Amino acid sequence: QVRLVESGGGLVQAGGSMRLSCAASGRTASDYTMGWFRQPPGKEREFVGTINWTGTITQYADSAKGRFTISRDNAKNTVYLQIDSLKPEDTAVYYCAASGITAIATMKSQYAYWGRGTQVTVSS
Repeated sequence: QVRLVESGGGLVQAGGSMRLSCAASGRTASDYTMGWFRQPPGKEREFVGTINWTGTITQYADSAKGRFTISRDNAKNTVYLQIDSLKPEDTAVYYCAASGITAIATMKSQYAYWGRGTQVTVSS
């Protein structure tokens, strides 16, 4: 069992930056591939990016390339999502998730554990 808790969301102006954190606890949380997803208002939850358990491989959705950066600190059991040049369309609930299946996981179905999410609101 892995427990995930996101933090760092809030209200920010367009053009600003934000760093979200995901604290993991439970059985060998550092062994898991981690992912970030987001769910904009009225839309489906979508993939943002993923990082393998060593932190050496990352993959991003096309919409996230260039502005989003995922990193992890296994000593702290924490995964981060840095978002730069925020846009109003980045407004969403952001979720982190843990997958024990593959090195890189881009599909919701590949993730067994989910946090409750943190709201990010970008004002124009």
